[in-house]
Amino acid sequence: MEMPINRSRPLIMHIDLNSCFAMMEQQANPLIRHKPVAVAAYDTPGGMILASSYEAKAKGIKLGLSVREGLELDPGLMVMMPDPDKYFDAHARLKRLLLKYTSEVVSKSVDEYVVDFRGSPAVRAGLELDEIGYRLKADVKAALGSYVTVNIGFGTNRFLAKLAAGMNKPDGLTVITADNLRMVYGQIELLDMPGINVRYQARLNLAGVYTPLQFLDAPLTKLQHVVFKSIVGYYWHLRLRGHEIDNVDFGRKSFGQQYALSRKTDDLFELKRLIMKLAEKTGRRLRKLNYSASGIHLSLLLEDRSYYSKSQKTGELYSTQDIYWAAVKLLEVAPITSKVKHLAISVDRLAKADRQLNLFSGTKYDQKSLAIASDVVNNRYGEFTLVPALMANMQDVILKRVAFGKVNDE
Repeated sequence: MEMPINRSRPLIMHIDLNSCFAMMEQQANPLIRHKPVAVAAYDTPGGMILASSYEAKAKGIKLGLSVREGLELDPGLMVMMPDPDKYFDAHARLKRLLLKYTSEVVSKSVDEYVVDFRGSPAVRAGLELDEIGYRLKADVKAALGSYVTVNIGFGTNRFLAKLAAGMNKPDGLTVITADNLRMVYGQIELLDMPGINVRYQARLNLAGVYTPLQFLDAPLTKLQHVVFKSIVGYYWHLRLRGHEIDNVDFGRKSFGQQYALSRKTDDLFELKRLIMKLAEKTGRRLRKLNYSASGIHLSLLLEDRSYYSKSQKTGELYSTQDIYWAAVKLLEVAPITSKVKHLAISVDRLAKADRQLNLFSGTKYDQKSLAIASDVVNNRYGEFTLVPALMANMQDVILKRVAFGKVNDE
């Protein structure tokens, strides 16, 4: 059934700290304010840039570049190692501030929160949304520092609030309502929409959808049966019209991927490569919903019809590498008596991940910051744009054959 645009008051807010890691460094050190600054996993030439100041972004220095590439763009770039205590402190202070407005505060990452203002004393007092937004901006400066700015967006659902918060950066305040929704969609591109990466853009383009307005106006049947070929099309139909679909807790117990091998093999190296790809897909879904796991399961179906299945409790599993090595340990003790025809891995014993508080341990063994940075790149440019070396030249393996599982992970 086609749904109308949600005409409720836009009381869902998304707030994010502008260029959080770089800006917090600039707040702490006045000497580097208004200058190009990059925070990198390591300050060696090959280290990946994880955040850059707006001055650096203006020179093309952004997430995913190496320190070497950043310095080529601007030899004066100041490269800094992450300071986890500083970011943890900003995260905690921002949450305490938001809780003064309402108890409905949900952390999305170290620098982002979703706030539900329905029932908030500020709303009951009759304040307009832009008044609330500007008060919050002033409160942020008082709590975190005069150099710190935030982007704030209001919408009738999380999707529109996040879209609004991404506009007019830095230091923006945008309210999306039923009355200006079409105007907003007319000003942006498909890739500007939260959740739309280049692969989704390609799907939409193949169906003749090239703009957000065309996306909004696309018939529900087209989204369900032509573009997404699943209930995901219905979810996008609701999301685009301001109806909430992204705050549902489905009570997930595990994440997993499986693959039926078109070319059966008993080659251990090839099986490990396939496990790496399954681990990457599993890990991205795990991290997207902000979970970690502490259990691994591997199952193999062999050509001689024998079956191997083993589970094991593990330490924390979060990065692709964590999941991969846990699964490989089970593979290496598996009795492979003939060629493998079906391979599956899953992770369980789930817990909400504390990723935003421990991203930057500052040691060479930390995989979390790299996992998050890789996910950001892949979310933007399409799955498997940035991959572990073991997965080289595997673009068409598994990607086209393995189901994505529950639709809320799309």
